[in-house]
Amino acid sequence: MMSFKNKPLSLQILIKVYGVCVLSLCCLLIFNGVKVEGFKNHRLPPKASQPYRSAYHFQPLKNWMNDPNGPMYYKGVYHFFYQYNPYGPLWGNMSWGHAISYDLVNWVQLDVALIPNDPYDINGCFSGSATILPNGEPAILYTGVDANSHQVQNLAFPKNKSDPLLNEWVKSSVNPILSPPDGVDPSMYRDPSTGWMGPDGEWRIVIGGQLDHQSGSAILYKSKDFKTWSRSPSPLHFSNKTTMWECPDFYPVVVNGKNGLDTSVRGKNIRHVLKASFNNQDCYVLGNYDPKTDQYHVDVDFMDRKGSLMYDYGRFYASKSFYDGGKKRRIVWSWVNEGDTESDAINKGWSGLQTIPRSIWLSENGEQLVQWPVKELEKLRKQKVQFENKELKGRSMIEISGITASQADVEITFSLSNLKHAELLSSDQVIDPQILCKQKNASMNGKFGPFGLLVLASNDLAEHTAVFFRVFKTSKRYQVLMCADQSRSSLRPKVDKSIYGAFLALDPRHANISLKTLIDHSIVESFGGGGLACITARVYPKLAVEEQAHLYAFNNGTQSLSISSLSAWSMNKARIVSIRRRRKPIR
Repeated sequence: MMSFKNKPLSLQILIKVYGVCVLSLCCLLIFNGVKVEGFKNHRLPPKASQPYRSAYHFQPLKNWMNDPNGPMYYKGVYHFFYQYNPYGPLWGNMSWGHAISYDLVNWVQLDVALIPNDPYDINGCFSGSATILPNGEPAILYTGVDANSHQVQNLAFPKNKSDPLLNEWVKSSVNPILSPPDGVDPSMYRDPSTGWMGPDGEWRIVIGGQLDHQSGSAILYKSKDFKTWSRSPSPLHFSNKTTMWECPDFYPVVVNGKNGLDTSVRGKNIRHVLKASFNNQDCYVLGNYDPKTDQYHVDVDFMDRKGSLMYDYGRFYASKSFYDGGKKRRIVWSWVNEGDTESDAINKGWSGLQTIPRSIWLSENGEQLVQWPVKELEKLRKQKVQFENKELKGRSMIEISGITASQADVEITFSLSNLKHAELLSSDQVIDPQILCKQKNASMNGKFGPFGLLVLASNDLAEHTAVFFRVFKTSKRYQVLMCADQSRSSLRPKVDKSIYGAFLALDPRHANISLKTLIDHSIVESFGGGGLACITARVYPKLAVEEQAHLYAFNNGTQSLSISSLSAWSMNKARIVSIRRRRKPIR
């Protein structure tokens, strides 16, 4: 059994901390018996420059991070756990890192919450979820890898549930609570979901697995006390068209509204989302769930069409959502892994970061989800440039100056006319948007497009990442293609230079085409059409770093268009502080 001992920090003190300067934060923490380990970009290898370290995306001060785990809003505090290697920048020693925040922007990194030191998790504390029980107590369900390298499910509770910071966690004496069932590979049985309660008063969870060595599955379990679980006769859902499902997430969304719902909510005007991570992508389906029978009927199943529904069409994996009861919204996070080499990670001293937390809801037509960065991020905005109704002629570009181009938030809206001149696109077969983006990349002239933003661009454009749109017409409709082209993002060898793509579910005859892009040194998160499609990229420019980075609006099509509006801001750094106890180390 594991527990940590630490002199508790009062909620009042930390609330004061966020209302004063960083120096006051340090003093208050020290007065309360903890030691400030460092600030962002501190205690990293002194030999390494850090042009790729993010300024306002969450990442630990050092070492490896991957999947988000067990996020929750508890007693006025946001808690974020994540897969973490406390000892180095490469995968290994899988533990649960822990950070807290009052605004989802500035963070205090606390002690590691779970470490692999018991027979049932000695080879790693893998991913899992947090559920708030009816008595108000949070419970963590997580996968442990035991001494036989079998994946088993375990339970942990806070030592003191009245502590809003949840500094200490204690593993259950009954662990492991679940072991791999027959027909499931013991190395493919992991990542329990947040629990939800049915009308019979019993809890449900799903665990990712692969049935009979061929079908990705959300294996369903039920429990009356959250400790003793029984497997349901049938999985919640499965597919023989996919590999194993990792990090399954199952939750309700309201029809015709942006408010989030707690996982156990049921009733009219509610759909259910099932997300599964496989093939390095986070795919989801929408459907109707009957909580009495646990039957889940999906609209369109995984892999039943090209361009299946995804949270994000770029570098985005193992996401996890939670219900924010304070602001009545559902929020999703995701791990964004590196696109450079292991030797680069060692030189940097870190690897991996998280997307900006995103609010997520059902679109107006009910056919997909919409995502948007949480409102709190706007508090980091500073210098602003803005203009409206500016013509952008064919094969031209405009530099967006006056802001820090390597650390920015940009919102731009394009207006098009004379769409009868749009390129023709055959509608005889389903087209993969990623393949189309590769065929018609940013350097390929069209009629309406490519147009969008060149980000992290060098002065001579030898390096740039293009986030852009193209408009096509078929015999039945117009289609808007969104692409993120990294093919010229860096002069460095051995870094990822992928091209990503998605179609936007909007009609350009009746709606302008908008793009929001968050630029943070080596991560570019883009939201097309108000969040109808999202693409995240990792880029590693050699020239376009720090003050040498430039930002442009461009139109490489032959047809002129109008920038209806543009607003761009430099972004302040988020405050990320790490604290540790004046006690013996973890090992």
